[in-house]
Amino acid sequence: MKRYIFKRLLLAIPVLFGITVITFFIIHLTPGGFTAVNMQMDIRTSPDSIERMRHLYGLDKPILVQYVEWIGRTVTFNFGESFIDHRPVLHKVAERLPATLLLNVLSLALVFFFGIILGVISAVKRNTAADKIITVFTFIGYSIPTFWLALLLMLFVSVKAGLLPVSGMVSIDFDYMTLPQKIADLASHLILPLIVTSIGGLAYISRFVKSGMIEALSQQYIRAAYAKGLDKKTILYRSALKNSLLPVITLLGMSIPGLIGGSFIFETIFAWPGMGRLAYESALSFDYPVIMGVVTMGAVLTLLGNLAADIAYAAVDPRIRYK
Repeated sequence: MKRYIFKRLLLAIPVLFGITVITFFIIHLTPGGFTAVNMQMDIRTSPDSIERMRHLYGLDKPILVQYVEWIGRTVTFNFGESFIDHRPVLHKVAERLPATLLLNVLSLALVFFFGIILGVISAVKRNTAADKIITVFTFIGYSIPTFWLALLLMLFVSVKAGLLPVSGMVSIDFDYMTLPQKIADLASHLILPLIVTSIGGLAYISRFVKSGMIEALSQQYIRAAYAKGLDKKTILYRSALKNSLLPVITLLGMSIPGLIGGSFIFETIFAWPGMGRLAYESALSFDYPVIMGVVTMGAVLTLLGNLAADIAYAAVDPRIRYK
């Protein structure tokens, strides 16, 4: 297993390198640019000032040279400074990372916890009213545009009903609250983003678990267990469910890129102070160092998530041995 992990980490290096190359060249070849944005903000800016600004930030160099210099700094964990506020990129990303991890980890936990429960119920109570209700829910979860759902919930639940905060992670007076009040305030801000980020994955996982359970329940060893008189719960949860969950573990690694990618949309809609919103703000201002820092961190988290899913698969299924 140690050898396998080491090999996967080595393979992750060229993947990460490819991601940074593509991202770096795309953002630098995009029409406009940091200096053009600054010229639009201040029409009095002279061409000489723009050229001096380009030289100051090294934007007058060939793109390949800029990338080599960026890689040289990055290997020492120096992602440079933001063009906007001149703060270290690593500090800005580190400030936003906890908010993104909180939202994504909770969303992933909810998706798999409730998805497995709904999938098992739907499989065990197949063709009943419960199964039909869950099936309708999953089809709605598949088809509904999540950004539209986010705006709808904000309008009716937050703006009109006033039941939950419309945006942000905490209230303005958060620092003056007691600990129980802080927890309640954070939880109230989490509800809407969690609903939106979880509904699509919840529908997918529940359908996946249902099909896995139905297949497992039709196997010969399950019939043999019933013939031996074993308890129904033991058969369902120790035999059928355990085997049907093996493919679900692979979905864990596949879900991480979607969550991180979705953060760009949902964090912007809900003004959630995470990496996704930071990337969006940086993209609008062509803050190249911050964009590269966020993309690199997102790629690292994705690769580590895929590795963790492979390790979990091997831990659950003793037949799997990585060499």
